[in-house]
Amino acid sequence: MFTQTTRRRLVIGGAAFTATALALTGCGRSADTGESAPKATTSIGDGPATGELTVWAMGTEGEALPKLTAAFEQANPGVKVKVTPIPWDAAHSKFTTAITAQTVPDAAMVGTTWMGEFADLDALDPTPASIDTSGFFEGANETTKVGDTSYGVPWYVETRLVYYRKDLAAKAGITTPPTDWDGLKAMAKAMKEKAGAKYGINLQPGGTGSWQTVMPFAWSAGASITGDDQKEFTFDTPEMQEGLKYYQSFFTDKLAGTDLPPNQTEAQFVSGQVPMFISGPWMAGSVAKLGGDKIKSNIGVFQLPKNKTATSFVGGSNFVVFKNSKNKDSAWKLVKWLSDAKTQAQWFKLSTDLPAVKSAWEDPSIAGDPLLPVFGKQLDDAKAPPAIVNWEQVATAFDAEVEKMAKAGQSPADTAKAIQTKAASIGTGS
Repeated sequence: MFTQTTRRRLVIGGAAFTATALALTGCGRSADTGESAPKATTSIGDGPATGELTVWAMGTEGEALPKLTAAFEQANPGVKVKVTPIPWDAAHSKFTTAITAQTVPDAAMVGTTWMGEFADLDALDPTPASIDTSGFFEGANETTKVGDTSYGVPWYVETRLVYYRKDLAAKAGITTPPTDWDGLKAMAKAMKEKAGAKYGINLQPGGTGSWQTVMPFAWSAGASITGDDQKEFTFDTPEMQEGLKYYQSFFTDKLAGTDLPPNQTEAQFVSGQVPMFISGPWMAGSVAKLGGDKIKSNIGVFQLPKNKTATSFVGGSNFVVFKNSKNKDSAWKLVKWLSDAKTQAQWFKLSTDLPAVKSAWEDPSIAGDPLLPVFGKQLDDAKAPPAIVNWEQVATAFDAEVEKMAKAGQSPADTAKAIQTKAASIGTGS
């Protein structure tokens, strides 16, 4: 069973824009300048890594990473890797300050939603052509791209599944997890009416981060956040409205509640009050810890149900090299080493971070887990927002309108229109 260490699992690096970042926005590379997409200029030499490398990583990843890089130092006796752990709540400000002062590290773990901002500030080194990215999950690899240029590699990933109580599902007459939207709605209804739950499923009624749960339904209906050029938002479309309408229906049908206390999903699941929710892999350990062996054996997961597609959210963190690194060759060698399947499997054992490289999932520590392989299957159909500079502000506006829709009954059409209006006023930043 997947176990969760105590740490912040905000896998998209969701820090708000700082004044420093806003002041810098006009100073970097922009699509409006007419410049062509940056090209990779760094080549990776054949010899071992040498010299000193400074690396920043957030949270417990930063604390655990030296245990992993010790093996890199052993394989490259001429290199010394100095890892600086950074608290998540200070990381965004520290990065933007360092970019301004040109005191960046050689390489760093970077939240996926920071990629567009940092690339716009011309801070990141494009990924060398010699790094093979074909082995990564496609959705995760897309998070490294800003426009047509890739910066860095996916380091670890996560996605969201539907968790459910297997024992209560059986009581409700559900023997096979649903695969489509109608099936999910029917299961939630059965959990309430036949298994005695207060609500069939726990869904976020707006508030911080709710877009991560809502957008997969919109994506599955065929919606998109921007046009292909990532310059204009496309929230107000029939497809977006379809996803919003389906999401709202759980609240209007009283299958999901707006009155549930926040941050008690595990307790509500263990008690049977709300026997389904949508979340990432870390929740399995949290639920098992709270509910013990009885609940542990009754934790089930299934992929998000299908409309046109069965798309979930992909999060995680990337590993990048900064343009101002004085040792880019060795920095990229470290990043390439971190992308090796064996290294990624070892990192999972140290951190429980799920590998971004598909072949690493064949390791028995992952393949033999009763739940994790389902996350791997979902990662084959998972998306993240485009790497645009102003995403954090847009996400905040999105969350606020979803809350009006779930709690106050604002129509899906008005919700989509309001999100579009707010997003357009914010702009993509490009």
